[in-house]
Amino acid sequence: MPCRSAIHCAIAWSHNRPMALNSQSTMPPENGGKLLVKSGFYIKNEIKTMRYWLMKSEPGDCSIDDLAALPDQTVAWYGVRNYQARNFMRDQMSVGDGVLFYHSNCKEPGIAGIAQVSSTAYPDATQFNKKSKYFDAKATQETPRWFNVDVQLVRKIALITIDELRKHPELESMRTLQRGNRLSITPLDPSEWRFITTKLAHE
Repeated sequence: MPCRSAIHCAIAWSHNRPMALNSQSTMPPENGGKLLVKSGFYIKNEIKTMRYWLMKSEPGDCSIDDLAALPDQTVAWYGVRNYQARNFMRDQMSVGDGVLFYHSNCKEPGIAGIAQVSSTAYPDATQFNKKSKYFDAKATQETPRWFNVDVQLVRKIALITIDELRKHPELESMRTLQRGNRLSITPLDPSEWRFITTKLAHE
């Protein structure tokens, strides 16, 4: 199958998630001290380093406006049938990770919003649904093959086109811009995230 996101807008499952912390925020750990957090979030007296991702969605399936209209502005990122993209969600994503919401396979592709991972990975329900085009006959409830996370909108931004991204030498190593890359989910270097969110992203 093509390496692309094939999510549809649906009400996301409810999940408990740890409290996200802003840069330079403090939260008292259980021992009563204070913990300075520059990048990450607090879980059971531990610091989890944030990761950053670019996640592609076709606007005909779920656009940034569709996401904004959903309950809790959250969508289940299901329908991914590429092993590497699945492994990113299953093995590496954590609640609070930053997401660039990217419109793909459309007239004007580009980054349309800032979002965050809002759940840990759980089995993609469409793999068990015989009526779904994402049904996988080899998957069982006991041994699921496909996983997804929930993604929650942080804010919509003016579209940053792929041509605009290519103009900046700070982004020359960005995986989405590399020749031959077709993955619907790619990791971002923290420097790429900072440059895009602070220099290019405008509402």
